[in-house]
Amino acid sequence: MTLKATPLNAAHRAAGARMVDFGGWDMPVNYGSQIEEHHAVRTDCGMFDVSHMCVVDLQGANVRGFLRGLVANNVDKLQVSGKALYSCMLTPEGFVIDDLIIYFFTENWFRLVVNAGTAEKDIAWISTQNDKTNSGLSITQRRDGQDAMALIAVQGPNARAKVWQVLPQTQAASESIKPFNAVLVADTAFGEMMVARTGYTGEDGFELAFPAAQAEALWNALLAAGVRPAGLGARDTLRLEAGMNLYGQDMDETVNPLDAGLAWTIDQVSERDFIGKTALLAKGQNAQFVGLILREKGGVLRAHQTVITEQGDGEITSGTFSPTMQQAIALARVPMGVALGDTVQVAIRDKKLAATAVKLPFVRNGKILVS
Repeated sequence: MTLKATPLNAAHRAAGARMVDFGGWDMPVNYGSQIEEHHAVRTDCGMFDVSHMCVVDLQGANVRGFLRGLVANNVDKLQVSGKALYSCMLTPEGFVIDDLIIYFFTENWFRLVVNAGTAEKDIAWISTQNDKTNSGLSITQRRDGQDAMALIAVQGPNARAKVWQVLPQTQAASESIKPFNAVLVADTAFGEMMVARTGYTGEDGFELAFPAAQAEALWNALLAAGVRPAGLGARDTLRLEAGMNLYGQDMDETVNPLDAGLAWTIDQVSERDFIGKTALLAKGQNAQFVGLILREKGGVLRAHQTVITEQGDGEITSGTFSPTMQQAIALARVPMGVALGDTVQVAIRDKKLAATAVKLPFVRNGKILVS
């Protein structure tokens, strides 16, 4: 099978990146040292090629009404142009089709950013619902063809300053935007750009969406400004420290979002109906999503390891060794009776090692929040 390539594929290879098959995409896992890339994002600034993700523009006379029924979070929170919202799309049975970010620009134009591996499925689902509701929306994916966009995430305490150094035209427009907001800047040196103060690392920074033809030029300009390239390896350890879910690992079409720590993304208050609401409310929450810190030596926490508690067994969904904390950590789904601070055991090969259940996140804005 031929792997898909982002517009930055040649740049990654020129930089000596170790490339891997990531859900059918040829992507960099690191550029030499995953640990150094991780620390660069926590202490200074790093950048990730996330062009494998898919920008989808929804346009038409009733986009908001359509999204009210499509997603579990409440798009009526989006009243100021550029405001962003994190949400899930659910199956009628109340499971997670995908998690995504929704940007509001005008009543006739909302933008979605969906996961790479689910993009085709997502667009097919959205198209089916568009037809079913006779909404008449235009659905435009921006990953392929003439209107293709590249996505570069620049993350870390110095990320915004470095972006403004390379893109001075964006500073006036983006300096005052709050986290989870975006602005459109029409006349940058790299074409029209969406500058979004969002990310997946637990650090401040921007996600930049712009014409794919300019991807390599912008990447090289950021590189020249001292922004360190970072691969999928560092992206995973950073997001795990930040307590952020990964679709396909921490939740999918077999998982109730309430059991995945995503209750805050589900509108259970308003009378608005959405796909999956009835089934979700009927199921309720049956497990809780916590962090684990391994307290004994002799193993590393990994996905699918069994978590043994007095209330029954749970399971690790994501695990790693935290470069920031210098400890093995994990995200886990455990029985409802487990309390934060409880000692549990993790089955690692033929051993049962003690771990502590803690509140997520582990790390945010460079600071360790748990011990």
